[in-house]
Amino acid sequence: MNEKDILSWSPEYFLDPSDFQAEANPAAFEDAHSFIKYRCTWTVNSESFGKDIRFTIKNILLTTEFHRHLSWIRLPMIGPDLLKHEQGHFDLAESMRHEIMKKMSETLGNTWHPTRGQNAEQRKQFAREDSGVMIHNELAKWEKSLQDASAIYDEKTNYGQIKDKQTEYDDSFKQLRL
Repeated sequence: MNEKDILSWSPEYFLDPSDFQAEANPAAFEDAHSFIKYRCTWTVNSESFGKDIRFTIKNILLTTEFHRHLSWIRLPMIGPDLLKHEQGHFDLAESMRHEIMKKMSETLGNTWHPTRGQNAEQRKQFAREDSGVMIHNELAKWEKSLQDASAIYDEKTNYGQIKDKQTEYDDSFKQLRL
C-alpha cells in the first residue's frame, strides 16, 4: 500500500464515497465496511546494567488510520446517513486513541526489559526488535477492544438506522473536532 491508500484521522476531514475503494463483499450483511487500524511509533532507550543491556519503550504515539483499499461501500446504498455512520467508526477509533496511548505507555514504558544477544551491539539491535514485538502484541489487544467497541456501536445504532442513537454518538464525536 502506498501513502494515498491510507487516511490519517483529522478533525478537518470527513470520509467521502471515493475513500471506499475495495469491492463490496456480497456475502456481508453490512452495506459498508471501514478498515481502521492504529499505526504506532515509539522510541527505544537502551542502558547498560553491568554486563546486561536493558531497554525501555518511550514516546509511544498512535495514529488512527483508515485504509481505503480495504474499505468498501455498496454503491446503491451510498448516502449521507451511511457515510456519517462509517465516519463514526473512524471517530470512535480516534476517540479511543489517547487512552490507548496512555495505557500502552503505562504498561510498556515504566519497566526496563531484558534483551538477548552475545555482545552490546547485538543486544541493542535485539532491543529494537523485541520492543517491536511487545508493541505489536500490546496493540493487538487494543485493536480487539476497538473491534468490540465498533460492534457495540453498530448494534446500538443498528448500523446507523436508529437515528436517535446515531445522533447520540455523533454528538459525542463532535468534541474531537473542537
